[in-house]
Amino acid sequence: MDLLIKLFDVLFPVFLTIGIGYWYGKKDPKFDTKFITTFAGNFGLPSIIFYSFTTTNISIDLFLRFSYYITLYVLIFAVIGIVILKILNKDIYRLLPPLILPNTGNMGMPLCLFAYGKMGLAIATAATAMILIFHFSIGILLASKKFSLKPLLKCTPVYALLISLIFLYYDIPSPKFLENATFLIGYSAIFLVLMSLGIALSKLKVFYFRETLIYSLTRVLIGPIVGFGFVEFFNLSGVEAGVMFIQASMPSAVLTFLIGQIYSSKKISDSIARTVALSTFLSFFTLIVVVFISLKYFY
Repeated sequence: MDLLIKLFDVLFPVFLTIGIGYWYGKKDPKFDTKFITTFAGNFGLPSIIFYSFTTTNISIDLFLRFSYYITLYVLIFAVIGIVILKILNKDIYRLLPPLILPNTGNMGMPLCLFAYGKMGLAIATAATAMILIFHFSIGILLASKKFSLKPLLKCTPVYALLISLIFLYYDIPSPKFLENATFLIGYSAIFLVLMSLGIALSKLKVFYFRETLIYSLTRVLIGPIVGFGFVEFFNLSGVEAGVMFIQASMPSAVLTFLIGQIYSSKKISDSIARTVALSTFLSFFTLIVVVFISLKYFY
């Protein structure tokens, strides 16, 4: 019974906030989430990175290990994604990002926070930082078929990550005023990005159901299997195992759709939008099982 209560405690605030965003998006279809996206990218995520890295016991070694895990995870899904897209005779470049890049930020970080506290958030943030780097490098490369470091150099969270790693490496204590400021900005951003996810889902529609279902099931069913494989292969336990399992189980990232809108054709971006919408909807069911397993066996 205690486990079910804990499961409800973890999932309810996340699903409720997404639901509020969805309701508001339906109520006001013209609502522009550009401010939320800009705020979260330039201030929210950098604050979460700095706060979670400098106020927990996370180490450089732990960060590097999870960077390695996430890189390997993306490579495995790249192989899986290319095979699926080849079988379906689809664009193996522009349709690959939603298959390889999970929504570790909007959904994964809040779930890991409520499941495992500040340490869970710190490890989840390390995973998200790597995924973000892939978004602004590989993601843009696949969407545009052109490589450029400019978007990555303009990515504020990358600099927040570098500064945080300097604090970690030299064991520099974070000033209290900076800790309080990043705490306030970071946690407010968590609410805003969850709500913006709900708003984004309210605007996305699913057509061509068969192929969209294949893409979505690849993310929400194969993701947990690969995540569990990592837990077993790398002998992870406790918070590390739980965070890896949860983050690996996330649906397609909304950012793949936003990047697709900028760098790919409307046909491609619409296909990505459908995958994001359906995989997120399906994850509301699969994540109940994923979080239950995490709380029961990886705690």
